Amino acid sequence: MKEKEIINKGKHLAFLLRHDKEAFDNGLIDKNGWRNVKELISNQKYTKELLDIIVSTNNKKRYEYNADKTKIRARQGHSINVDVELKEEIPPSILYHGTSTKFLESIYKQGIIHGSRLYVHLSKDEDTALNVGSRHGTPYALKINAEQMVKDGVKFYLSNNDVWLTDFVDKKYIIRQ
Repeated sequence: MKEKEIINKGKHLAFLLRHDKEAFDNGLIDKNGWRNVKELISNQKYTKELLDIIVSTNNKKRYEYNADKTKIRARQGHSINVDVELKEEIPPSILYHGTSTKFLESIYKQGIIHGSRLYVHLSKDEDTALNVGSRHGTPYALKINAEQMVKDGVKFYLSNNDVWLTDFVDKKYIIRQ
């Protein structure tokens, strides 16, 4: 299979694991975000080999298998209400949010909202944030005072692929550069 096909199937897998409300409503995705590998093979035209390639080569480590590799899930980024069993953690004092310059005016007015996702996604380094922002236009990395957010009682969660998650980032925590 060609690299472009793998990327396209990976994007489709992201939808199937993060946003497929019909599958969630019909019990194909459980409360913790797990979807049966056999179901993806029989109903969605994946092979076990293709799923292995997508899981192992995804540069953001978006997906994971359960211990016996019978189920697969996205680690974060869901718009369906699943609990991927995140643990509350204390973040580094500074985090970064990747966005596009076209969204800056709105962010500076209302803060960073999670939109259709369950959480705001933050990075521990500026390069990762810029990479994320590049998907939406001219990239920009916002610097976030996570230390003050924690002091103010805001909760953070660390996904097992090192993405920091929180419910909302008030504009007062954005460090203007």
